[in-house]
Amino acid sequence: MPESLYSRSSEGMPDAPEAFPEPTHDHARCVDRALATAERVCAERGRRLTRDRRQVLEILLATHRAIGAYDIAARMDWSGRKPGSYAVYRALEFLEALGLVHRIKSRNAFVACTDPHAGHGAQFLICTGCDSIAEIAEPAVDRAVIAAAGRTGFTIARPIVEIEGLCPYCTERATVEA
Repeated sequence: MPESLYSRSSEGMPDAPEAFPEPTHDHARCVDRALATAERVCAERGRRLTRDRRQVLEILLATHRAIGAYDIAARMDWSGRKPGSYAVYRALEFLEALGLVHRIKSRNAFVACTDPHAGHGAQFLICTGCDSIAEIAEPAVDRAVIAAAGRTGFTIARPIVEIEGLCPYCTERATVEA
């Protein structure tokens, strides 16, 4: 893809198609950066990133797909402790409250936040071809959703939109196969 397509929006969120990392991207680097950000966010708010919380976040960061709580529990290293989904749900609740993860309601699953700061709205581009999920933040979409909701008297806590379609790689594959 041309270099010009890899830019960041004025909000600091990745623009598409950067939002969908190339299959050959340095995933370890983005995981390390996200974990460092999580440590910083926790420290700034006087909270602890415990072993379980960190492990849940690491599992979510290991993929660009949403993962359900039971799948997370199955991937956890319980180190001799009795496995329990309650620990995963508590960790997810903590991480979501700090803006480190998002719930993808249409999938009943969670995804790591690409730009953690509490209370921001987001749009999720969900690829129906490969199940990858990209988080973007388009202020104009947030404003439009807030305005439309306001006209009905509805008060929005966070404008979150889930959009299904094909990522650039699945679109390219579909074009080549056609």
